[in-house]
Amino acid sequence: MNFKWFGPLALLAALVIGDQIRINRPAHKYRLTLEVETPEGRKSASGVMAVHPDRSYTRRGQTRTLGDAVFVDLGQGKNLVALLAHVDNNKLVLDDMNYVALRAYAAAAGKRVPFSEMSRMTGVVPLKDELIPVLIAFADPATPGRAKLVPPGDAEAVLGKGYRLQGISAEVVPNGYWPLDFGGALGEPVTRGIQAKLPWLSGAGDLAATALRAAGLPGIDGIDAREAFTRK
Repeated sequence: MNFKWFGPLALLAALVIGDQIRINRPAHKYRLTLEVETPEGRKSASGVMAVHPDRSYTRRGQTRTLGDAVFVDLGQGKNLVALLAHVDNNKLVLDDMNYVALRAYAAAAGKRVPFSEMSRMTGVVPLKDELIPVLIAFADPATPGRAKLVPPGDAEAVLGKGYRLQGISAEVVPNGYWPLDFGGALGEPVTRGIQAKLPWLSGAGDLAATALRAAGLPGIDGIDAREAFTRK
C-alpha cells in the first residue's frame, strides 16, 4: 500500500463527512407536547421534531420538519392526534410546522426571535390560536375513514363530556450530535411511533388522504397527505 496518499485521502474524507454533517444537521429540535383533561385525569403525549433548513449548494430545497404526529391515548377507546399540519385560507398547510416553535417563542417573548438563534432558546412556551396544529380523533384508529376534526376550544363536542384540551406547548431540546443523536448525552432523536398507532399508514393506497377527508379538512388535493402524519 502506498501510504503517501493516506494523509490527503483522510483529509478529503474528513472534509466530505464534515460537509455532510453541516448540510444535514438540524437547525434546531423541539418537543411538541399535547395535554388533555379527561374524566380519568390528565393525559399527555409528546414528540420531538427536527427542523432542517436548506444548506445545500444549489439552494433549491426548502426548510423541512422531520417527525411524527403526536398521538394521545385518552383511555376508554378515545384518542387525540395533533397533525403536522395547519389550516390557512381554507387550505391544509404542511410547511407551518417548520416555524411553530419559532413563532411560539416570539409570541412568548413579545419580540422577533431569529431562526438562527432557535437552538439557544430555553423553557416551555404555549401554542395558541393559529399556531395550534390540526387536531383530529379516530373512533377507531384502525379505520382511517372514521376520523373527526376536533376544535381546540370544544373537544367535548367530539370526545364527549369531561374531555378538554389543557394545552399544547413547544420546548427547544438539544440538537445533539447528528447523525449519532440516538439518545442520552448524544441528543434526543426524532420521535417515531405513529405508524404503530395508525397501522394503515404503512399500507397501500392513499389512506392518509382518506383520513383527512373524513375529518372534513379542506384543500388536500395536490399535497402528500401522508406528510400530515409522518415525515422522514
